[in-house]
Amino acid sequence: RCRAGCQCRRWKRGMIFVARLLSRLPLWLLHALGAALGMLLYVCSGRFRRYQQEHLQLAGYAHTAVGREAIAQTGKTLLELPAIWLLPQEESAARVVRVIGWSHIEQAMSERRGLILLTPHLGCWEIGAQALAERFGPQFGDWLVLFRPPRKPWLQPLIEQSRQRPHLNGVPTNLTGVRRLVRALKSGGATAILPDQVPPLGLGIWAPMWGQPAYTMTLLPRLVQQTGAVVLLTWCERRPQGRFTLHMRPWTPEGLYDPHTPIDELALQMNRAVEELVRAHPEQYLWGYDRHKQPREGD
Repeated sequence: RCRAGCQCRRWKRGMIFVARLLSRLPLWLLHALGAALGMLLYVCSGRFRRYQQEHLQLAGYAHTAVGREAIAQTGKTLLELPAIWLLPQEESAARVVRVIGWSHIEQAMSERRGLILLTPHLGCWEIGAQALAERFGPQFGDWLVLFRPPRKPWLQPLIEQSRQRPHLNGVPTNLTGVRRLVRALKSGGATAILPDQVPPLGLGIWAPMWGQPAYTMTLLPRLVQQTGAVVLLTWCERRPQGRFTLHMRPWTPEGLYDPHTPIDELALQMNRAVEELVRAHPEQYLWGYDRHKQPREGD
């Protein structure tokens, strides 16, 4: 047992060392290396290849240039994370060189209505929250994001560091964390939620996504109905030379703020909104994520 534990600790220290080393490389170089890594992952991982092919086919992009570019973008996603997690927040935020829809977030924050960013696995979803926290945190207070410890132990210190930044705080994915989110939103705070992430069993419903049933979270529409928060469809587009463009636009489906609107209808509308957003830039979507998997047991 001790020997196995020692090997685990050495593996953890080694992976952290590699992550810190990668974070020192220019982001444009990490993206170039990531494109090659994506192809290597596609060739070597049958699981990733299967999910990638199945989801692209469901969305109508099988055997197209979208699929080939999406493989490269997946690799870029993996290799850019060390830099985004470990570099100072102001340095990461400075890479967001353009924002489309800035007026929406300014209005929501100035009115203190509460703000929810509906951010799917599209582009670089990690960097957008850092950029917004850097810009608005000093004036409007900390942003809260739900945080679940990773299953890989060596990832825990890296992800914890990324979730505890200036004006950006992680809260646990349990009832206590949700209560903190509700209080923050009612007082004019802000958060970001991944709508296409499979929630634990009991915290979602089955709704169509790419024409197939997908277990879909109900947390976001319930938060909106309880708090009246503004919802912005948000994604951070990966651009050349390690730069990013942040896109934001309101999400206001019919009945969103009506407590009598069925949650399953809002969940369906949320999936449709994600599909529409992805179709604008399908090559930057994380098609290899198992969106249609069975939900896990959880809190």
